[in-house]
Amino acid sequence: MTNILKSIFISLFPVIALYFAIDGLFHLSNHGISYRYIGRLLVAFTIAFFFIKIFIKPIARTDSNLKFYTILIAIGFLISLVSGGIMENDLNGSLPSIGLFFGWVLYIKWYSIFKDRKSNTKIRVGQQLPDFDLQDPDKNNVNISKFIGNPSIFLFYRGNWCPLCMAQIKEIASQYKELEKRNVNMVLISPQPHSHTKSLAKKFDVNFNFLIDQGNKAAKQLGILSKNGIPMGFQTLGYDSNTVLPTVIITNNQGQIIFADLTNNYRVRPEPSTFLKILDNQKL
Repeated sequence: MTNILKSIFISLFPVIALYFAIDGLFHLSNHGISYRYIGRLLVAFTIAFFFIKIFIKPIARTDSNLKFYTILIAIGFLISLVSGGIMENDLNGSLPSIGLFFGWVLYIKWYSIFKDRKSNTKIRVGQQLPDFDLQDPDKNNVNISKFIGNPSIFLFYRGNWCPLCMAQIKEIASQYKELEKRNVNMVLISPQPHSHTKSLAKKFDVNFNFLIDQGNKAAKQLGILSKNGIPMGFQTLGYDSNTVLPTVIITNNQGQIIFADLTNNYRVRPEPSTFLKILDNQKL
């Protein structure tokens, strides 16, 4: 139930913020200066700008609390609350700013967070990576035993729809030569449709393994399934409602786990330099 609410929330919240940003601009241009609307505009525009920027110019990670954006939103909230709710004695006029502010808090502290990831007992450093099957874009079965013999990086990503996932893959692709020097198998895994994975592999055109976790079977086996984890409405693009929690696993030549990142925040992800350090330290 929680993930369904999150799915609805993340589809509606940016749209609502965009509406109030546009509404604030029209009001100020038609009716002149109003600090209540200036505050509302600052809150709404900052939220809308953040989400638009994420999709137009994706980034692989952010700080957990999005401090810069949060400060601007808090300032706008206070301006709207003080001018409307206190000075003008019109709390109702400040309700949009209040709602947007608490919506932002929900986004930071509720939507972005994955709970209970530390309790995962199936992905632990020192353990052998459990055996599972995947598929390539042409629907051929691929068992992960194929990657034993060389160190491997298994990156589970949510799908082409996720801008942070795409930015993370772009970062890793830029380190292709460094990974090649270390004879690393780079394995990118998503439950998305085969056609989406095929287009992604064509886009980056690097010697990585772009694979599909059909029906999230491996995600269930590894305890990293995100039930109803995609934003509401993305199903129309061919995605299943269920996806995977962003996860990185590095194994050595024998398939033993030497590093695992089970982030509890979808915006906080390891940098490629971290992977290279882990691989180099393994050789010492």
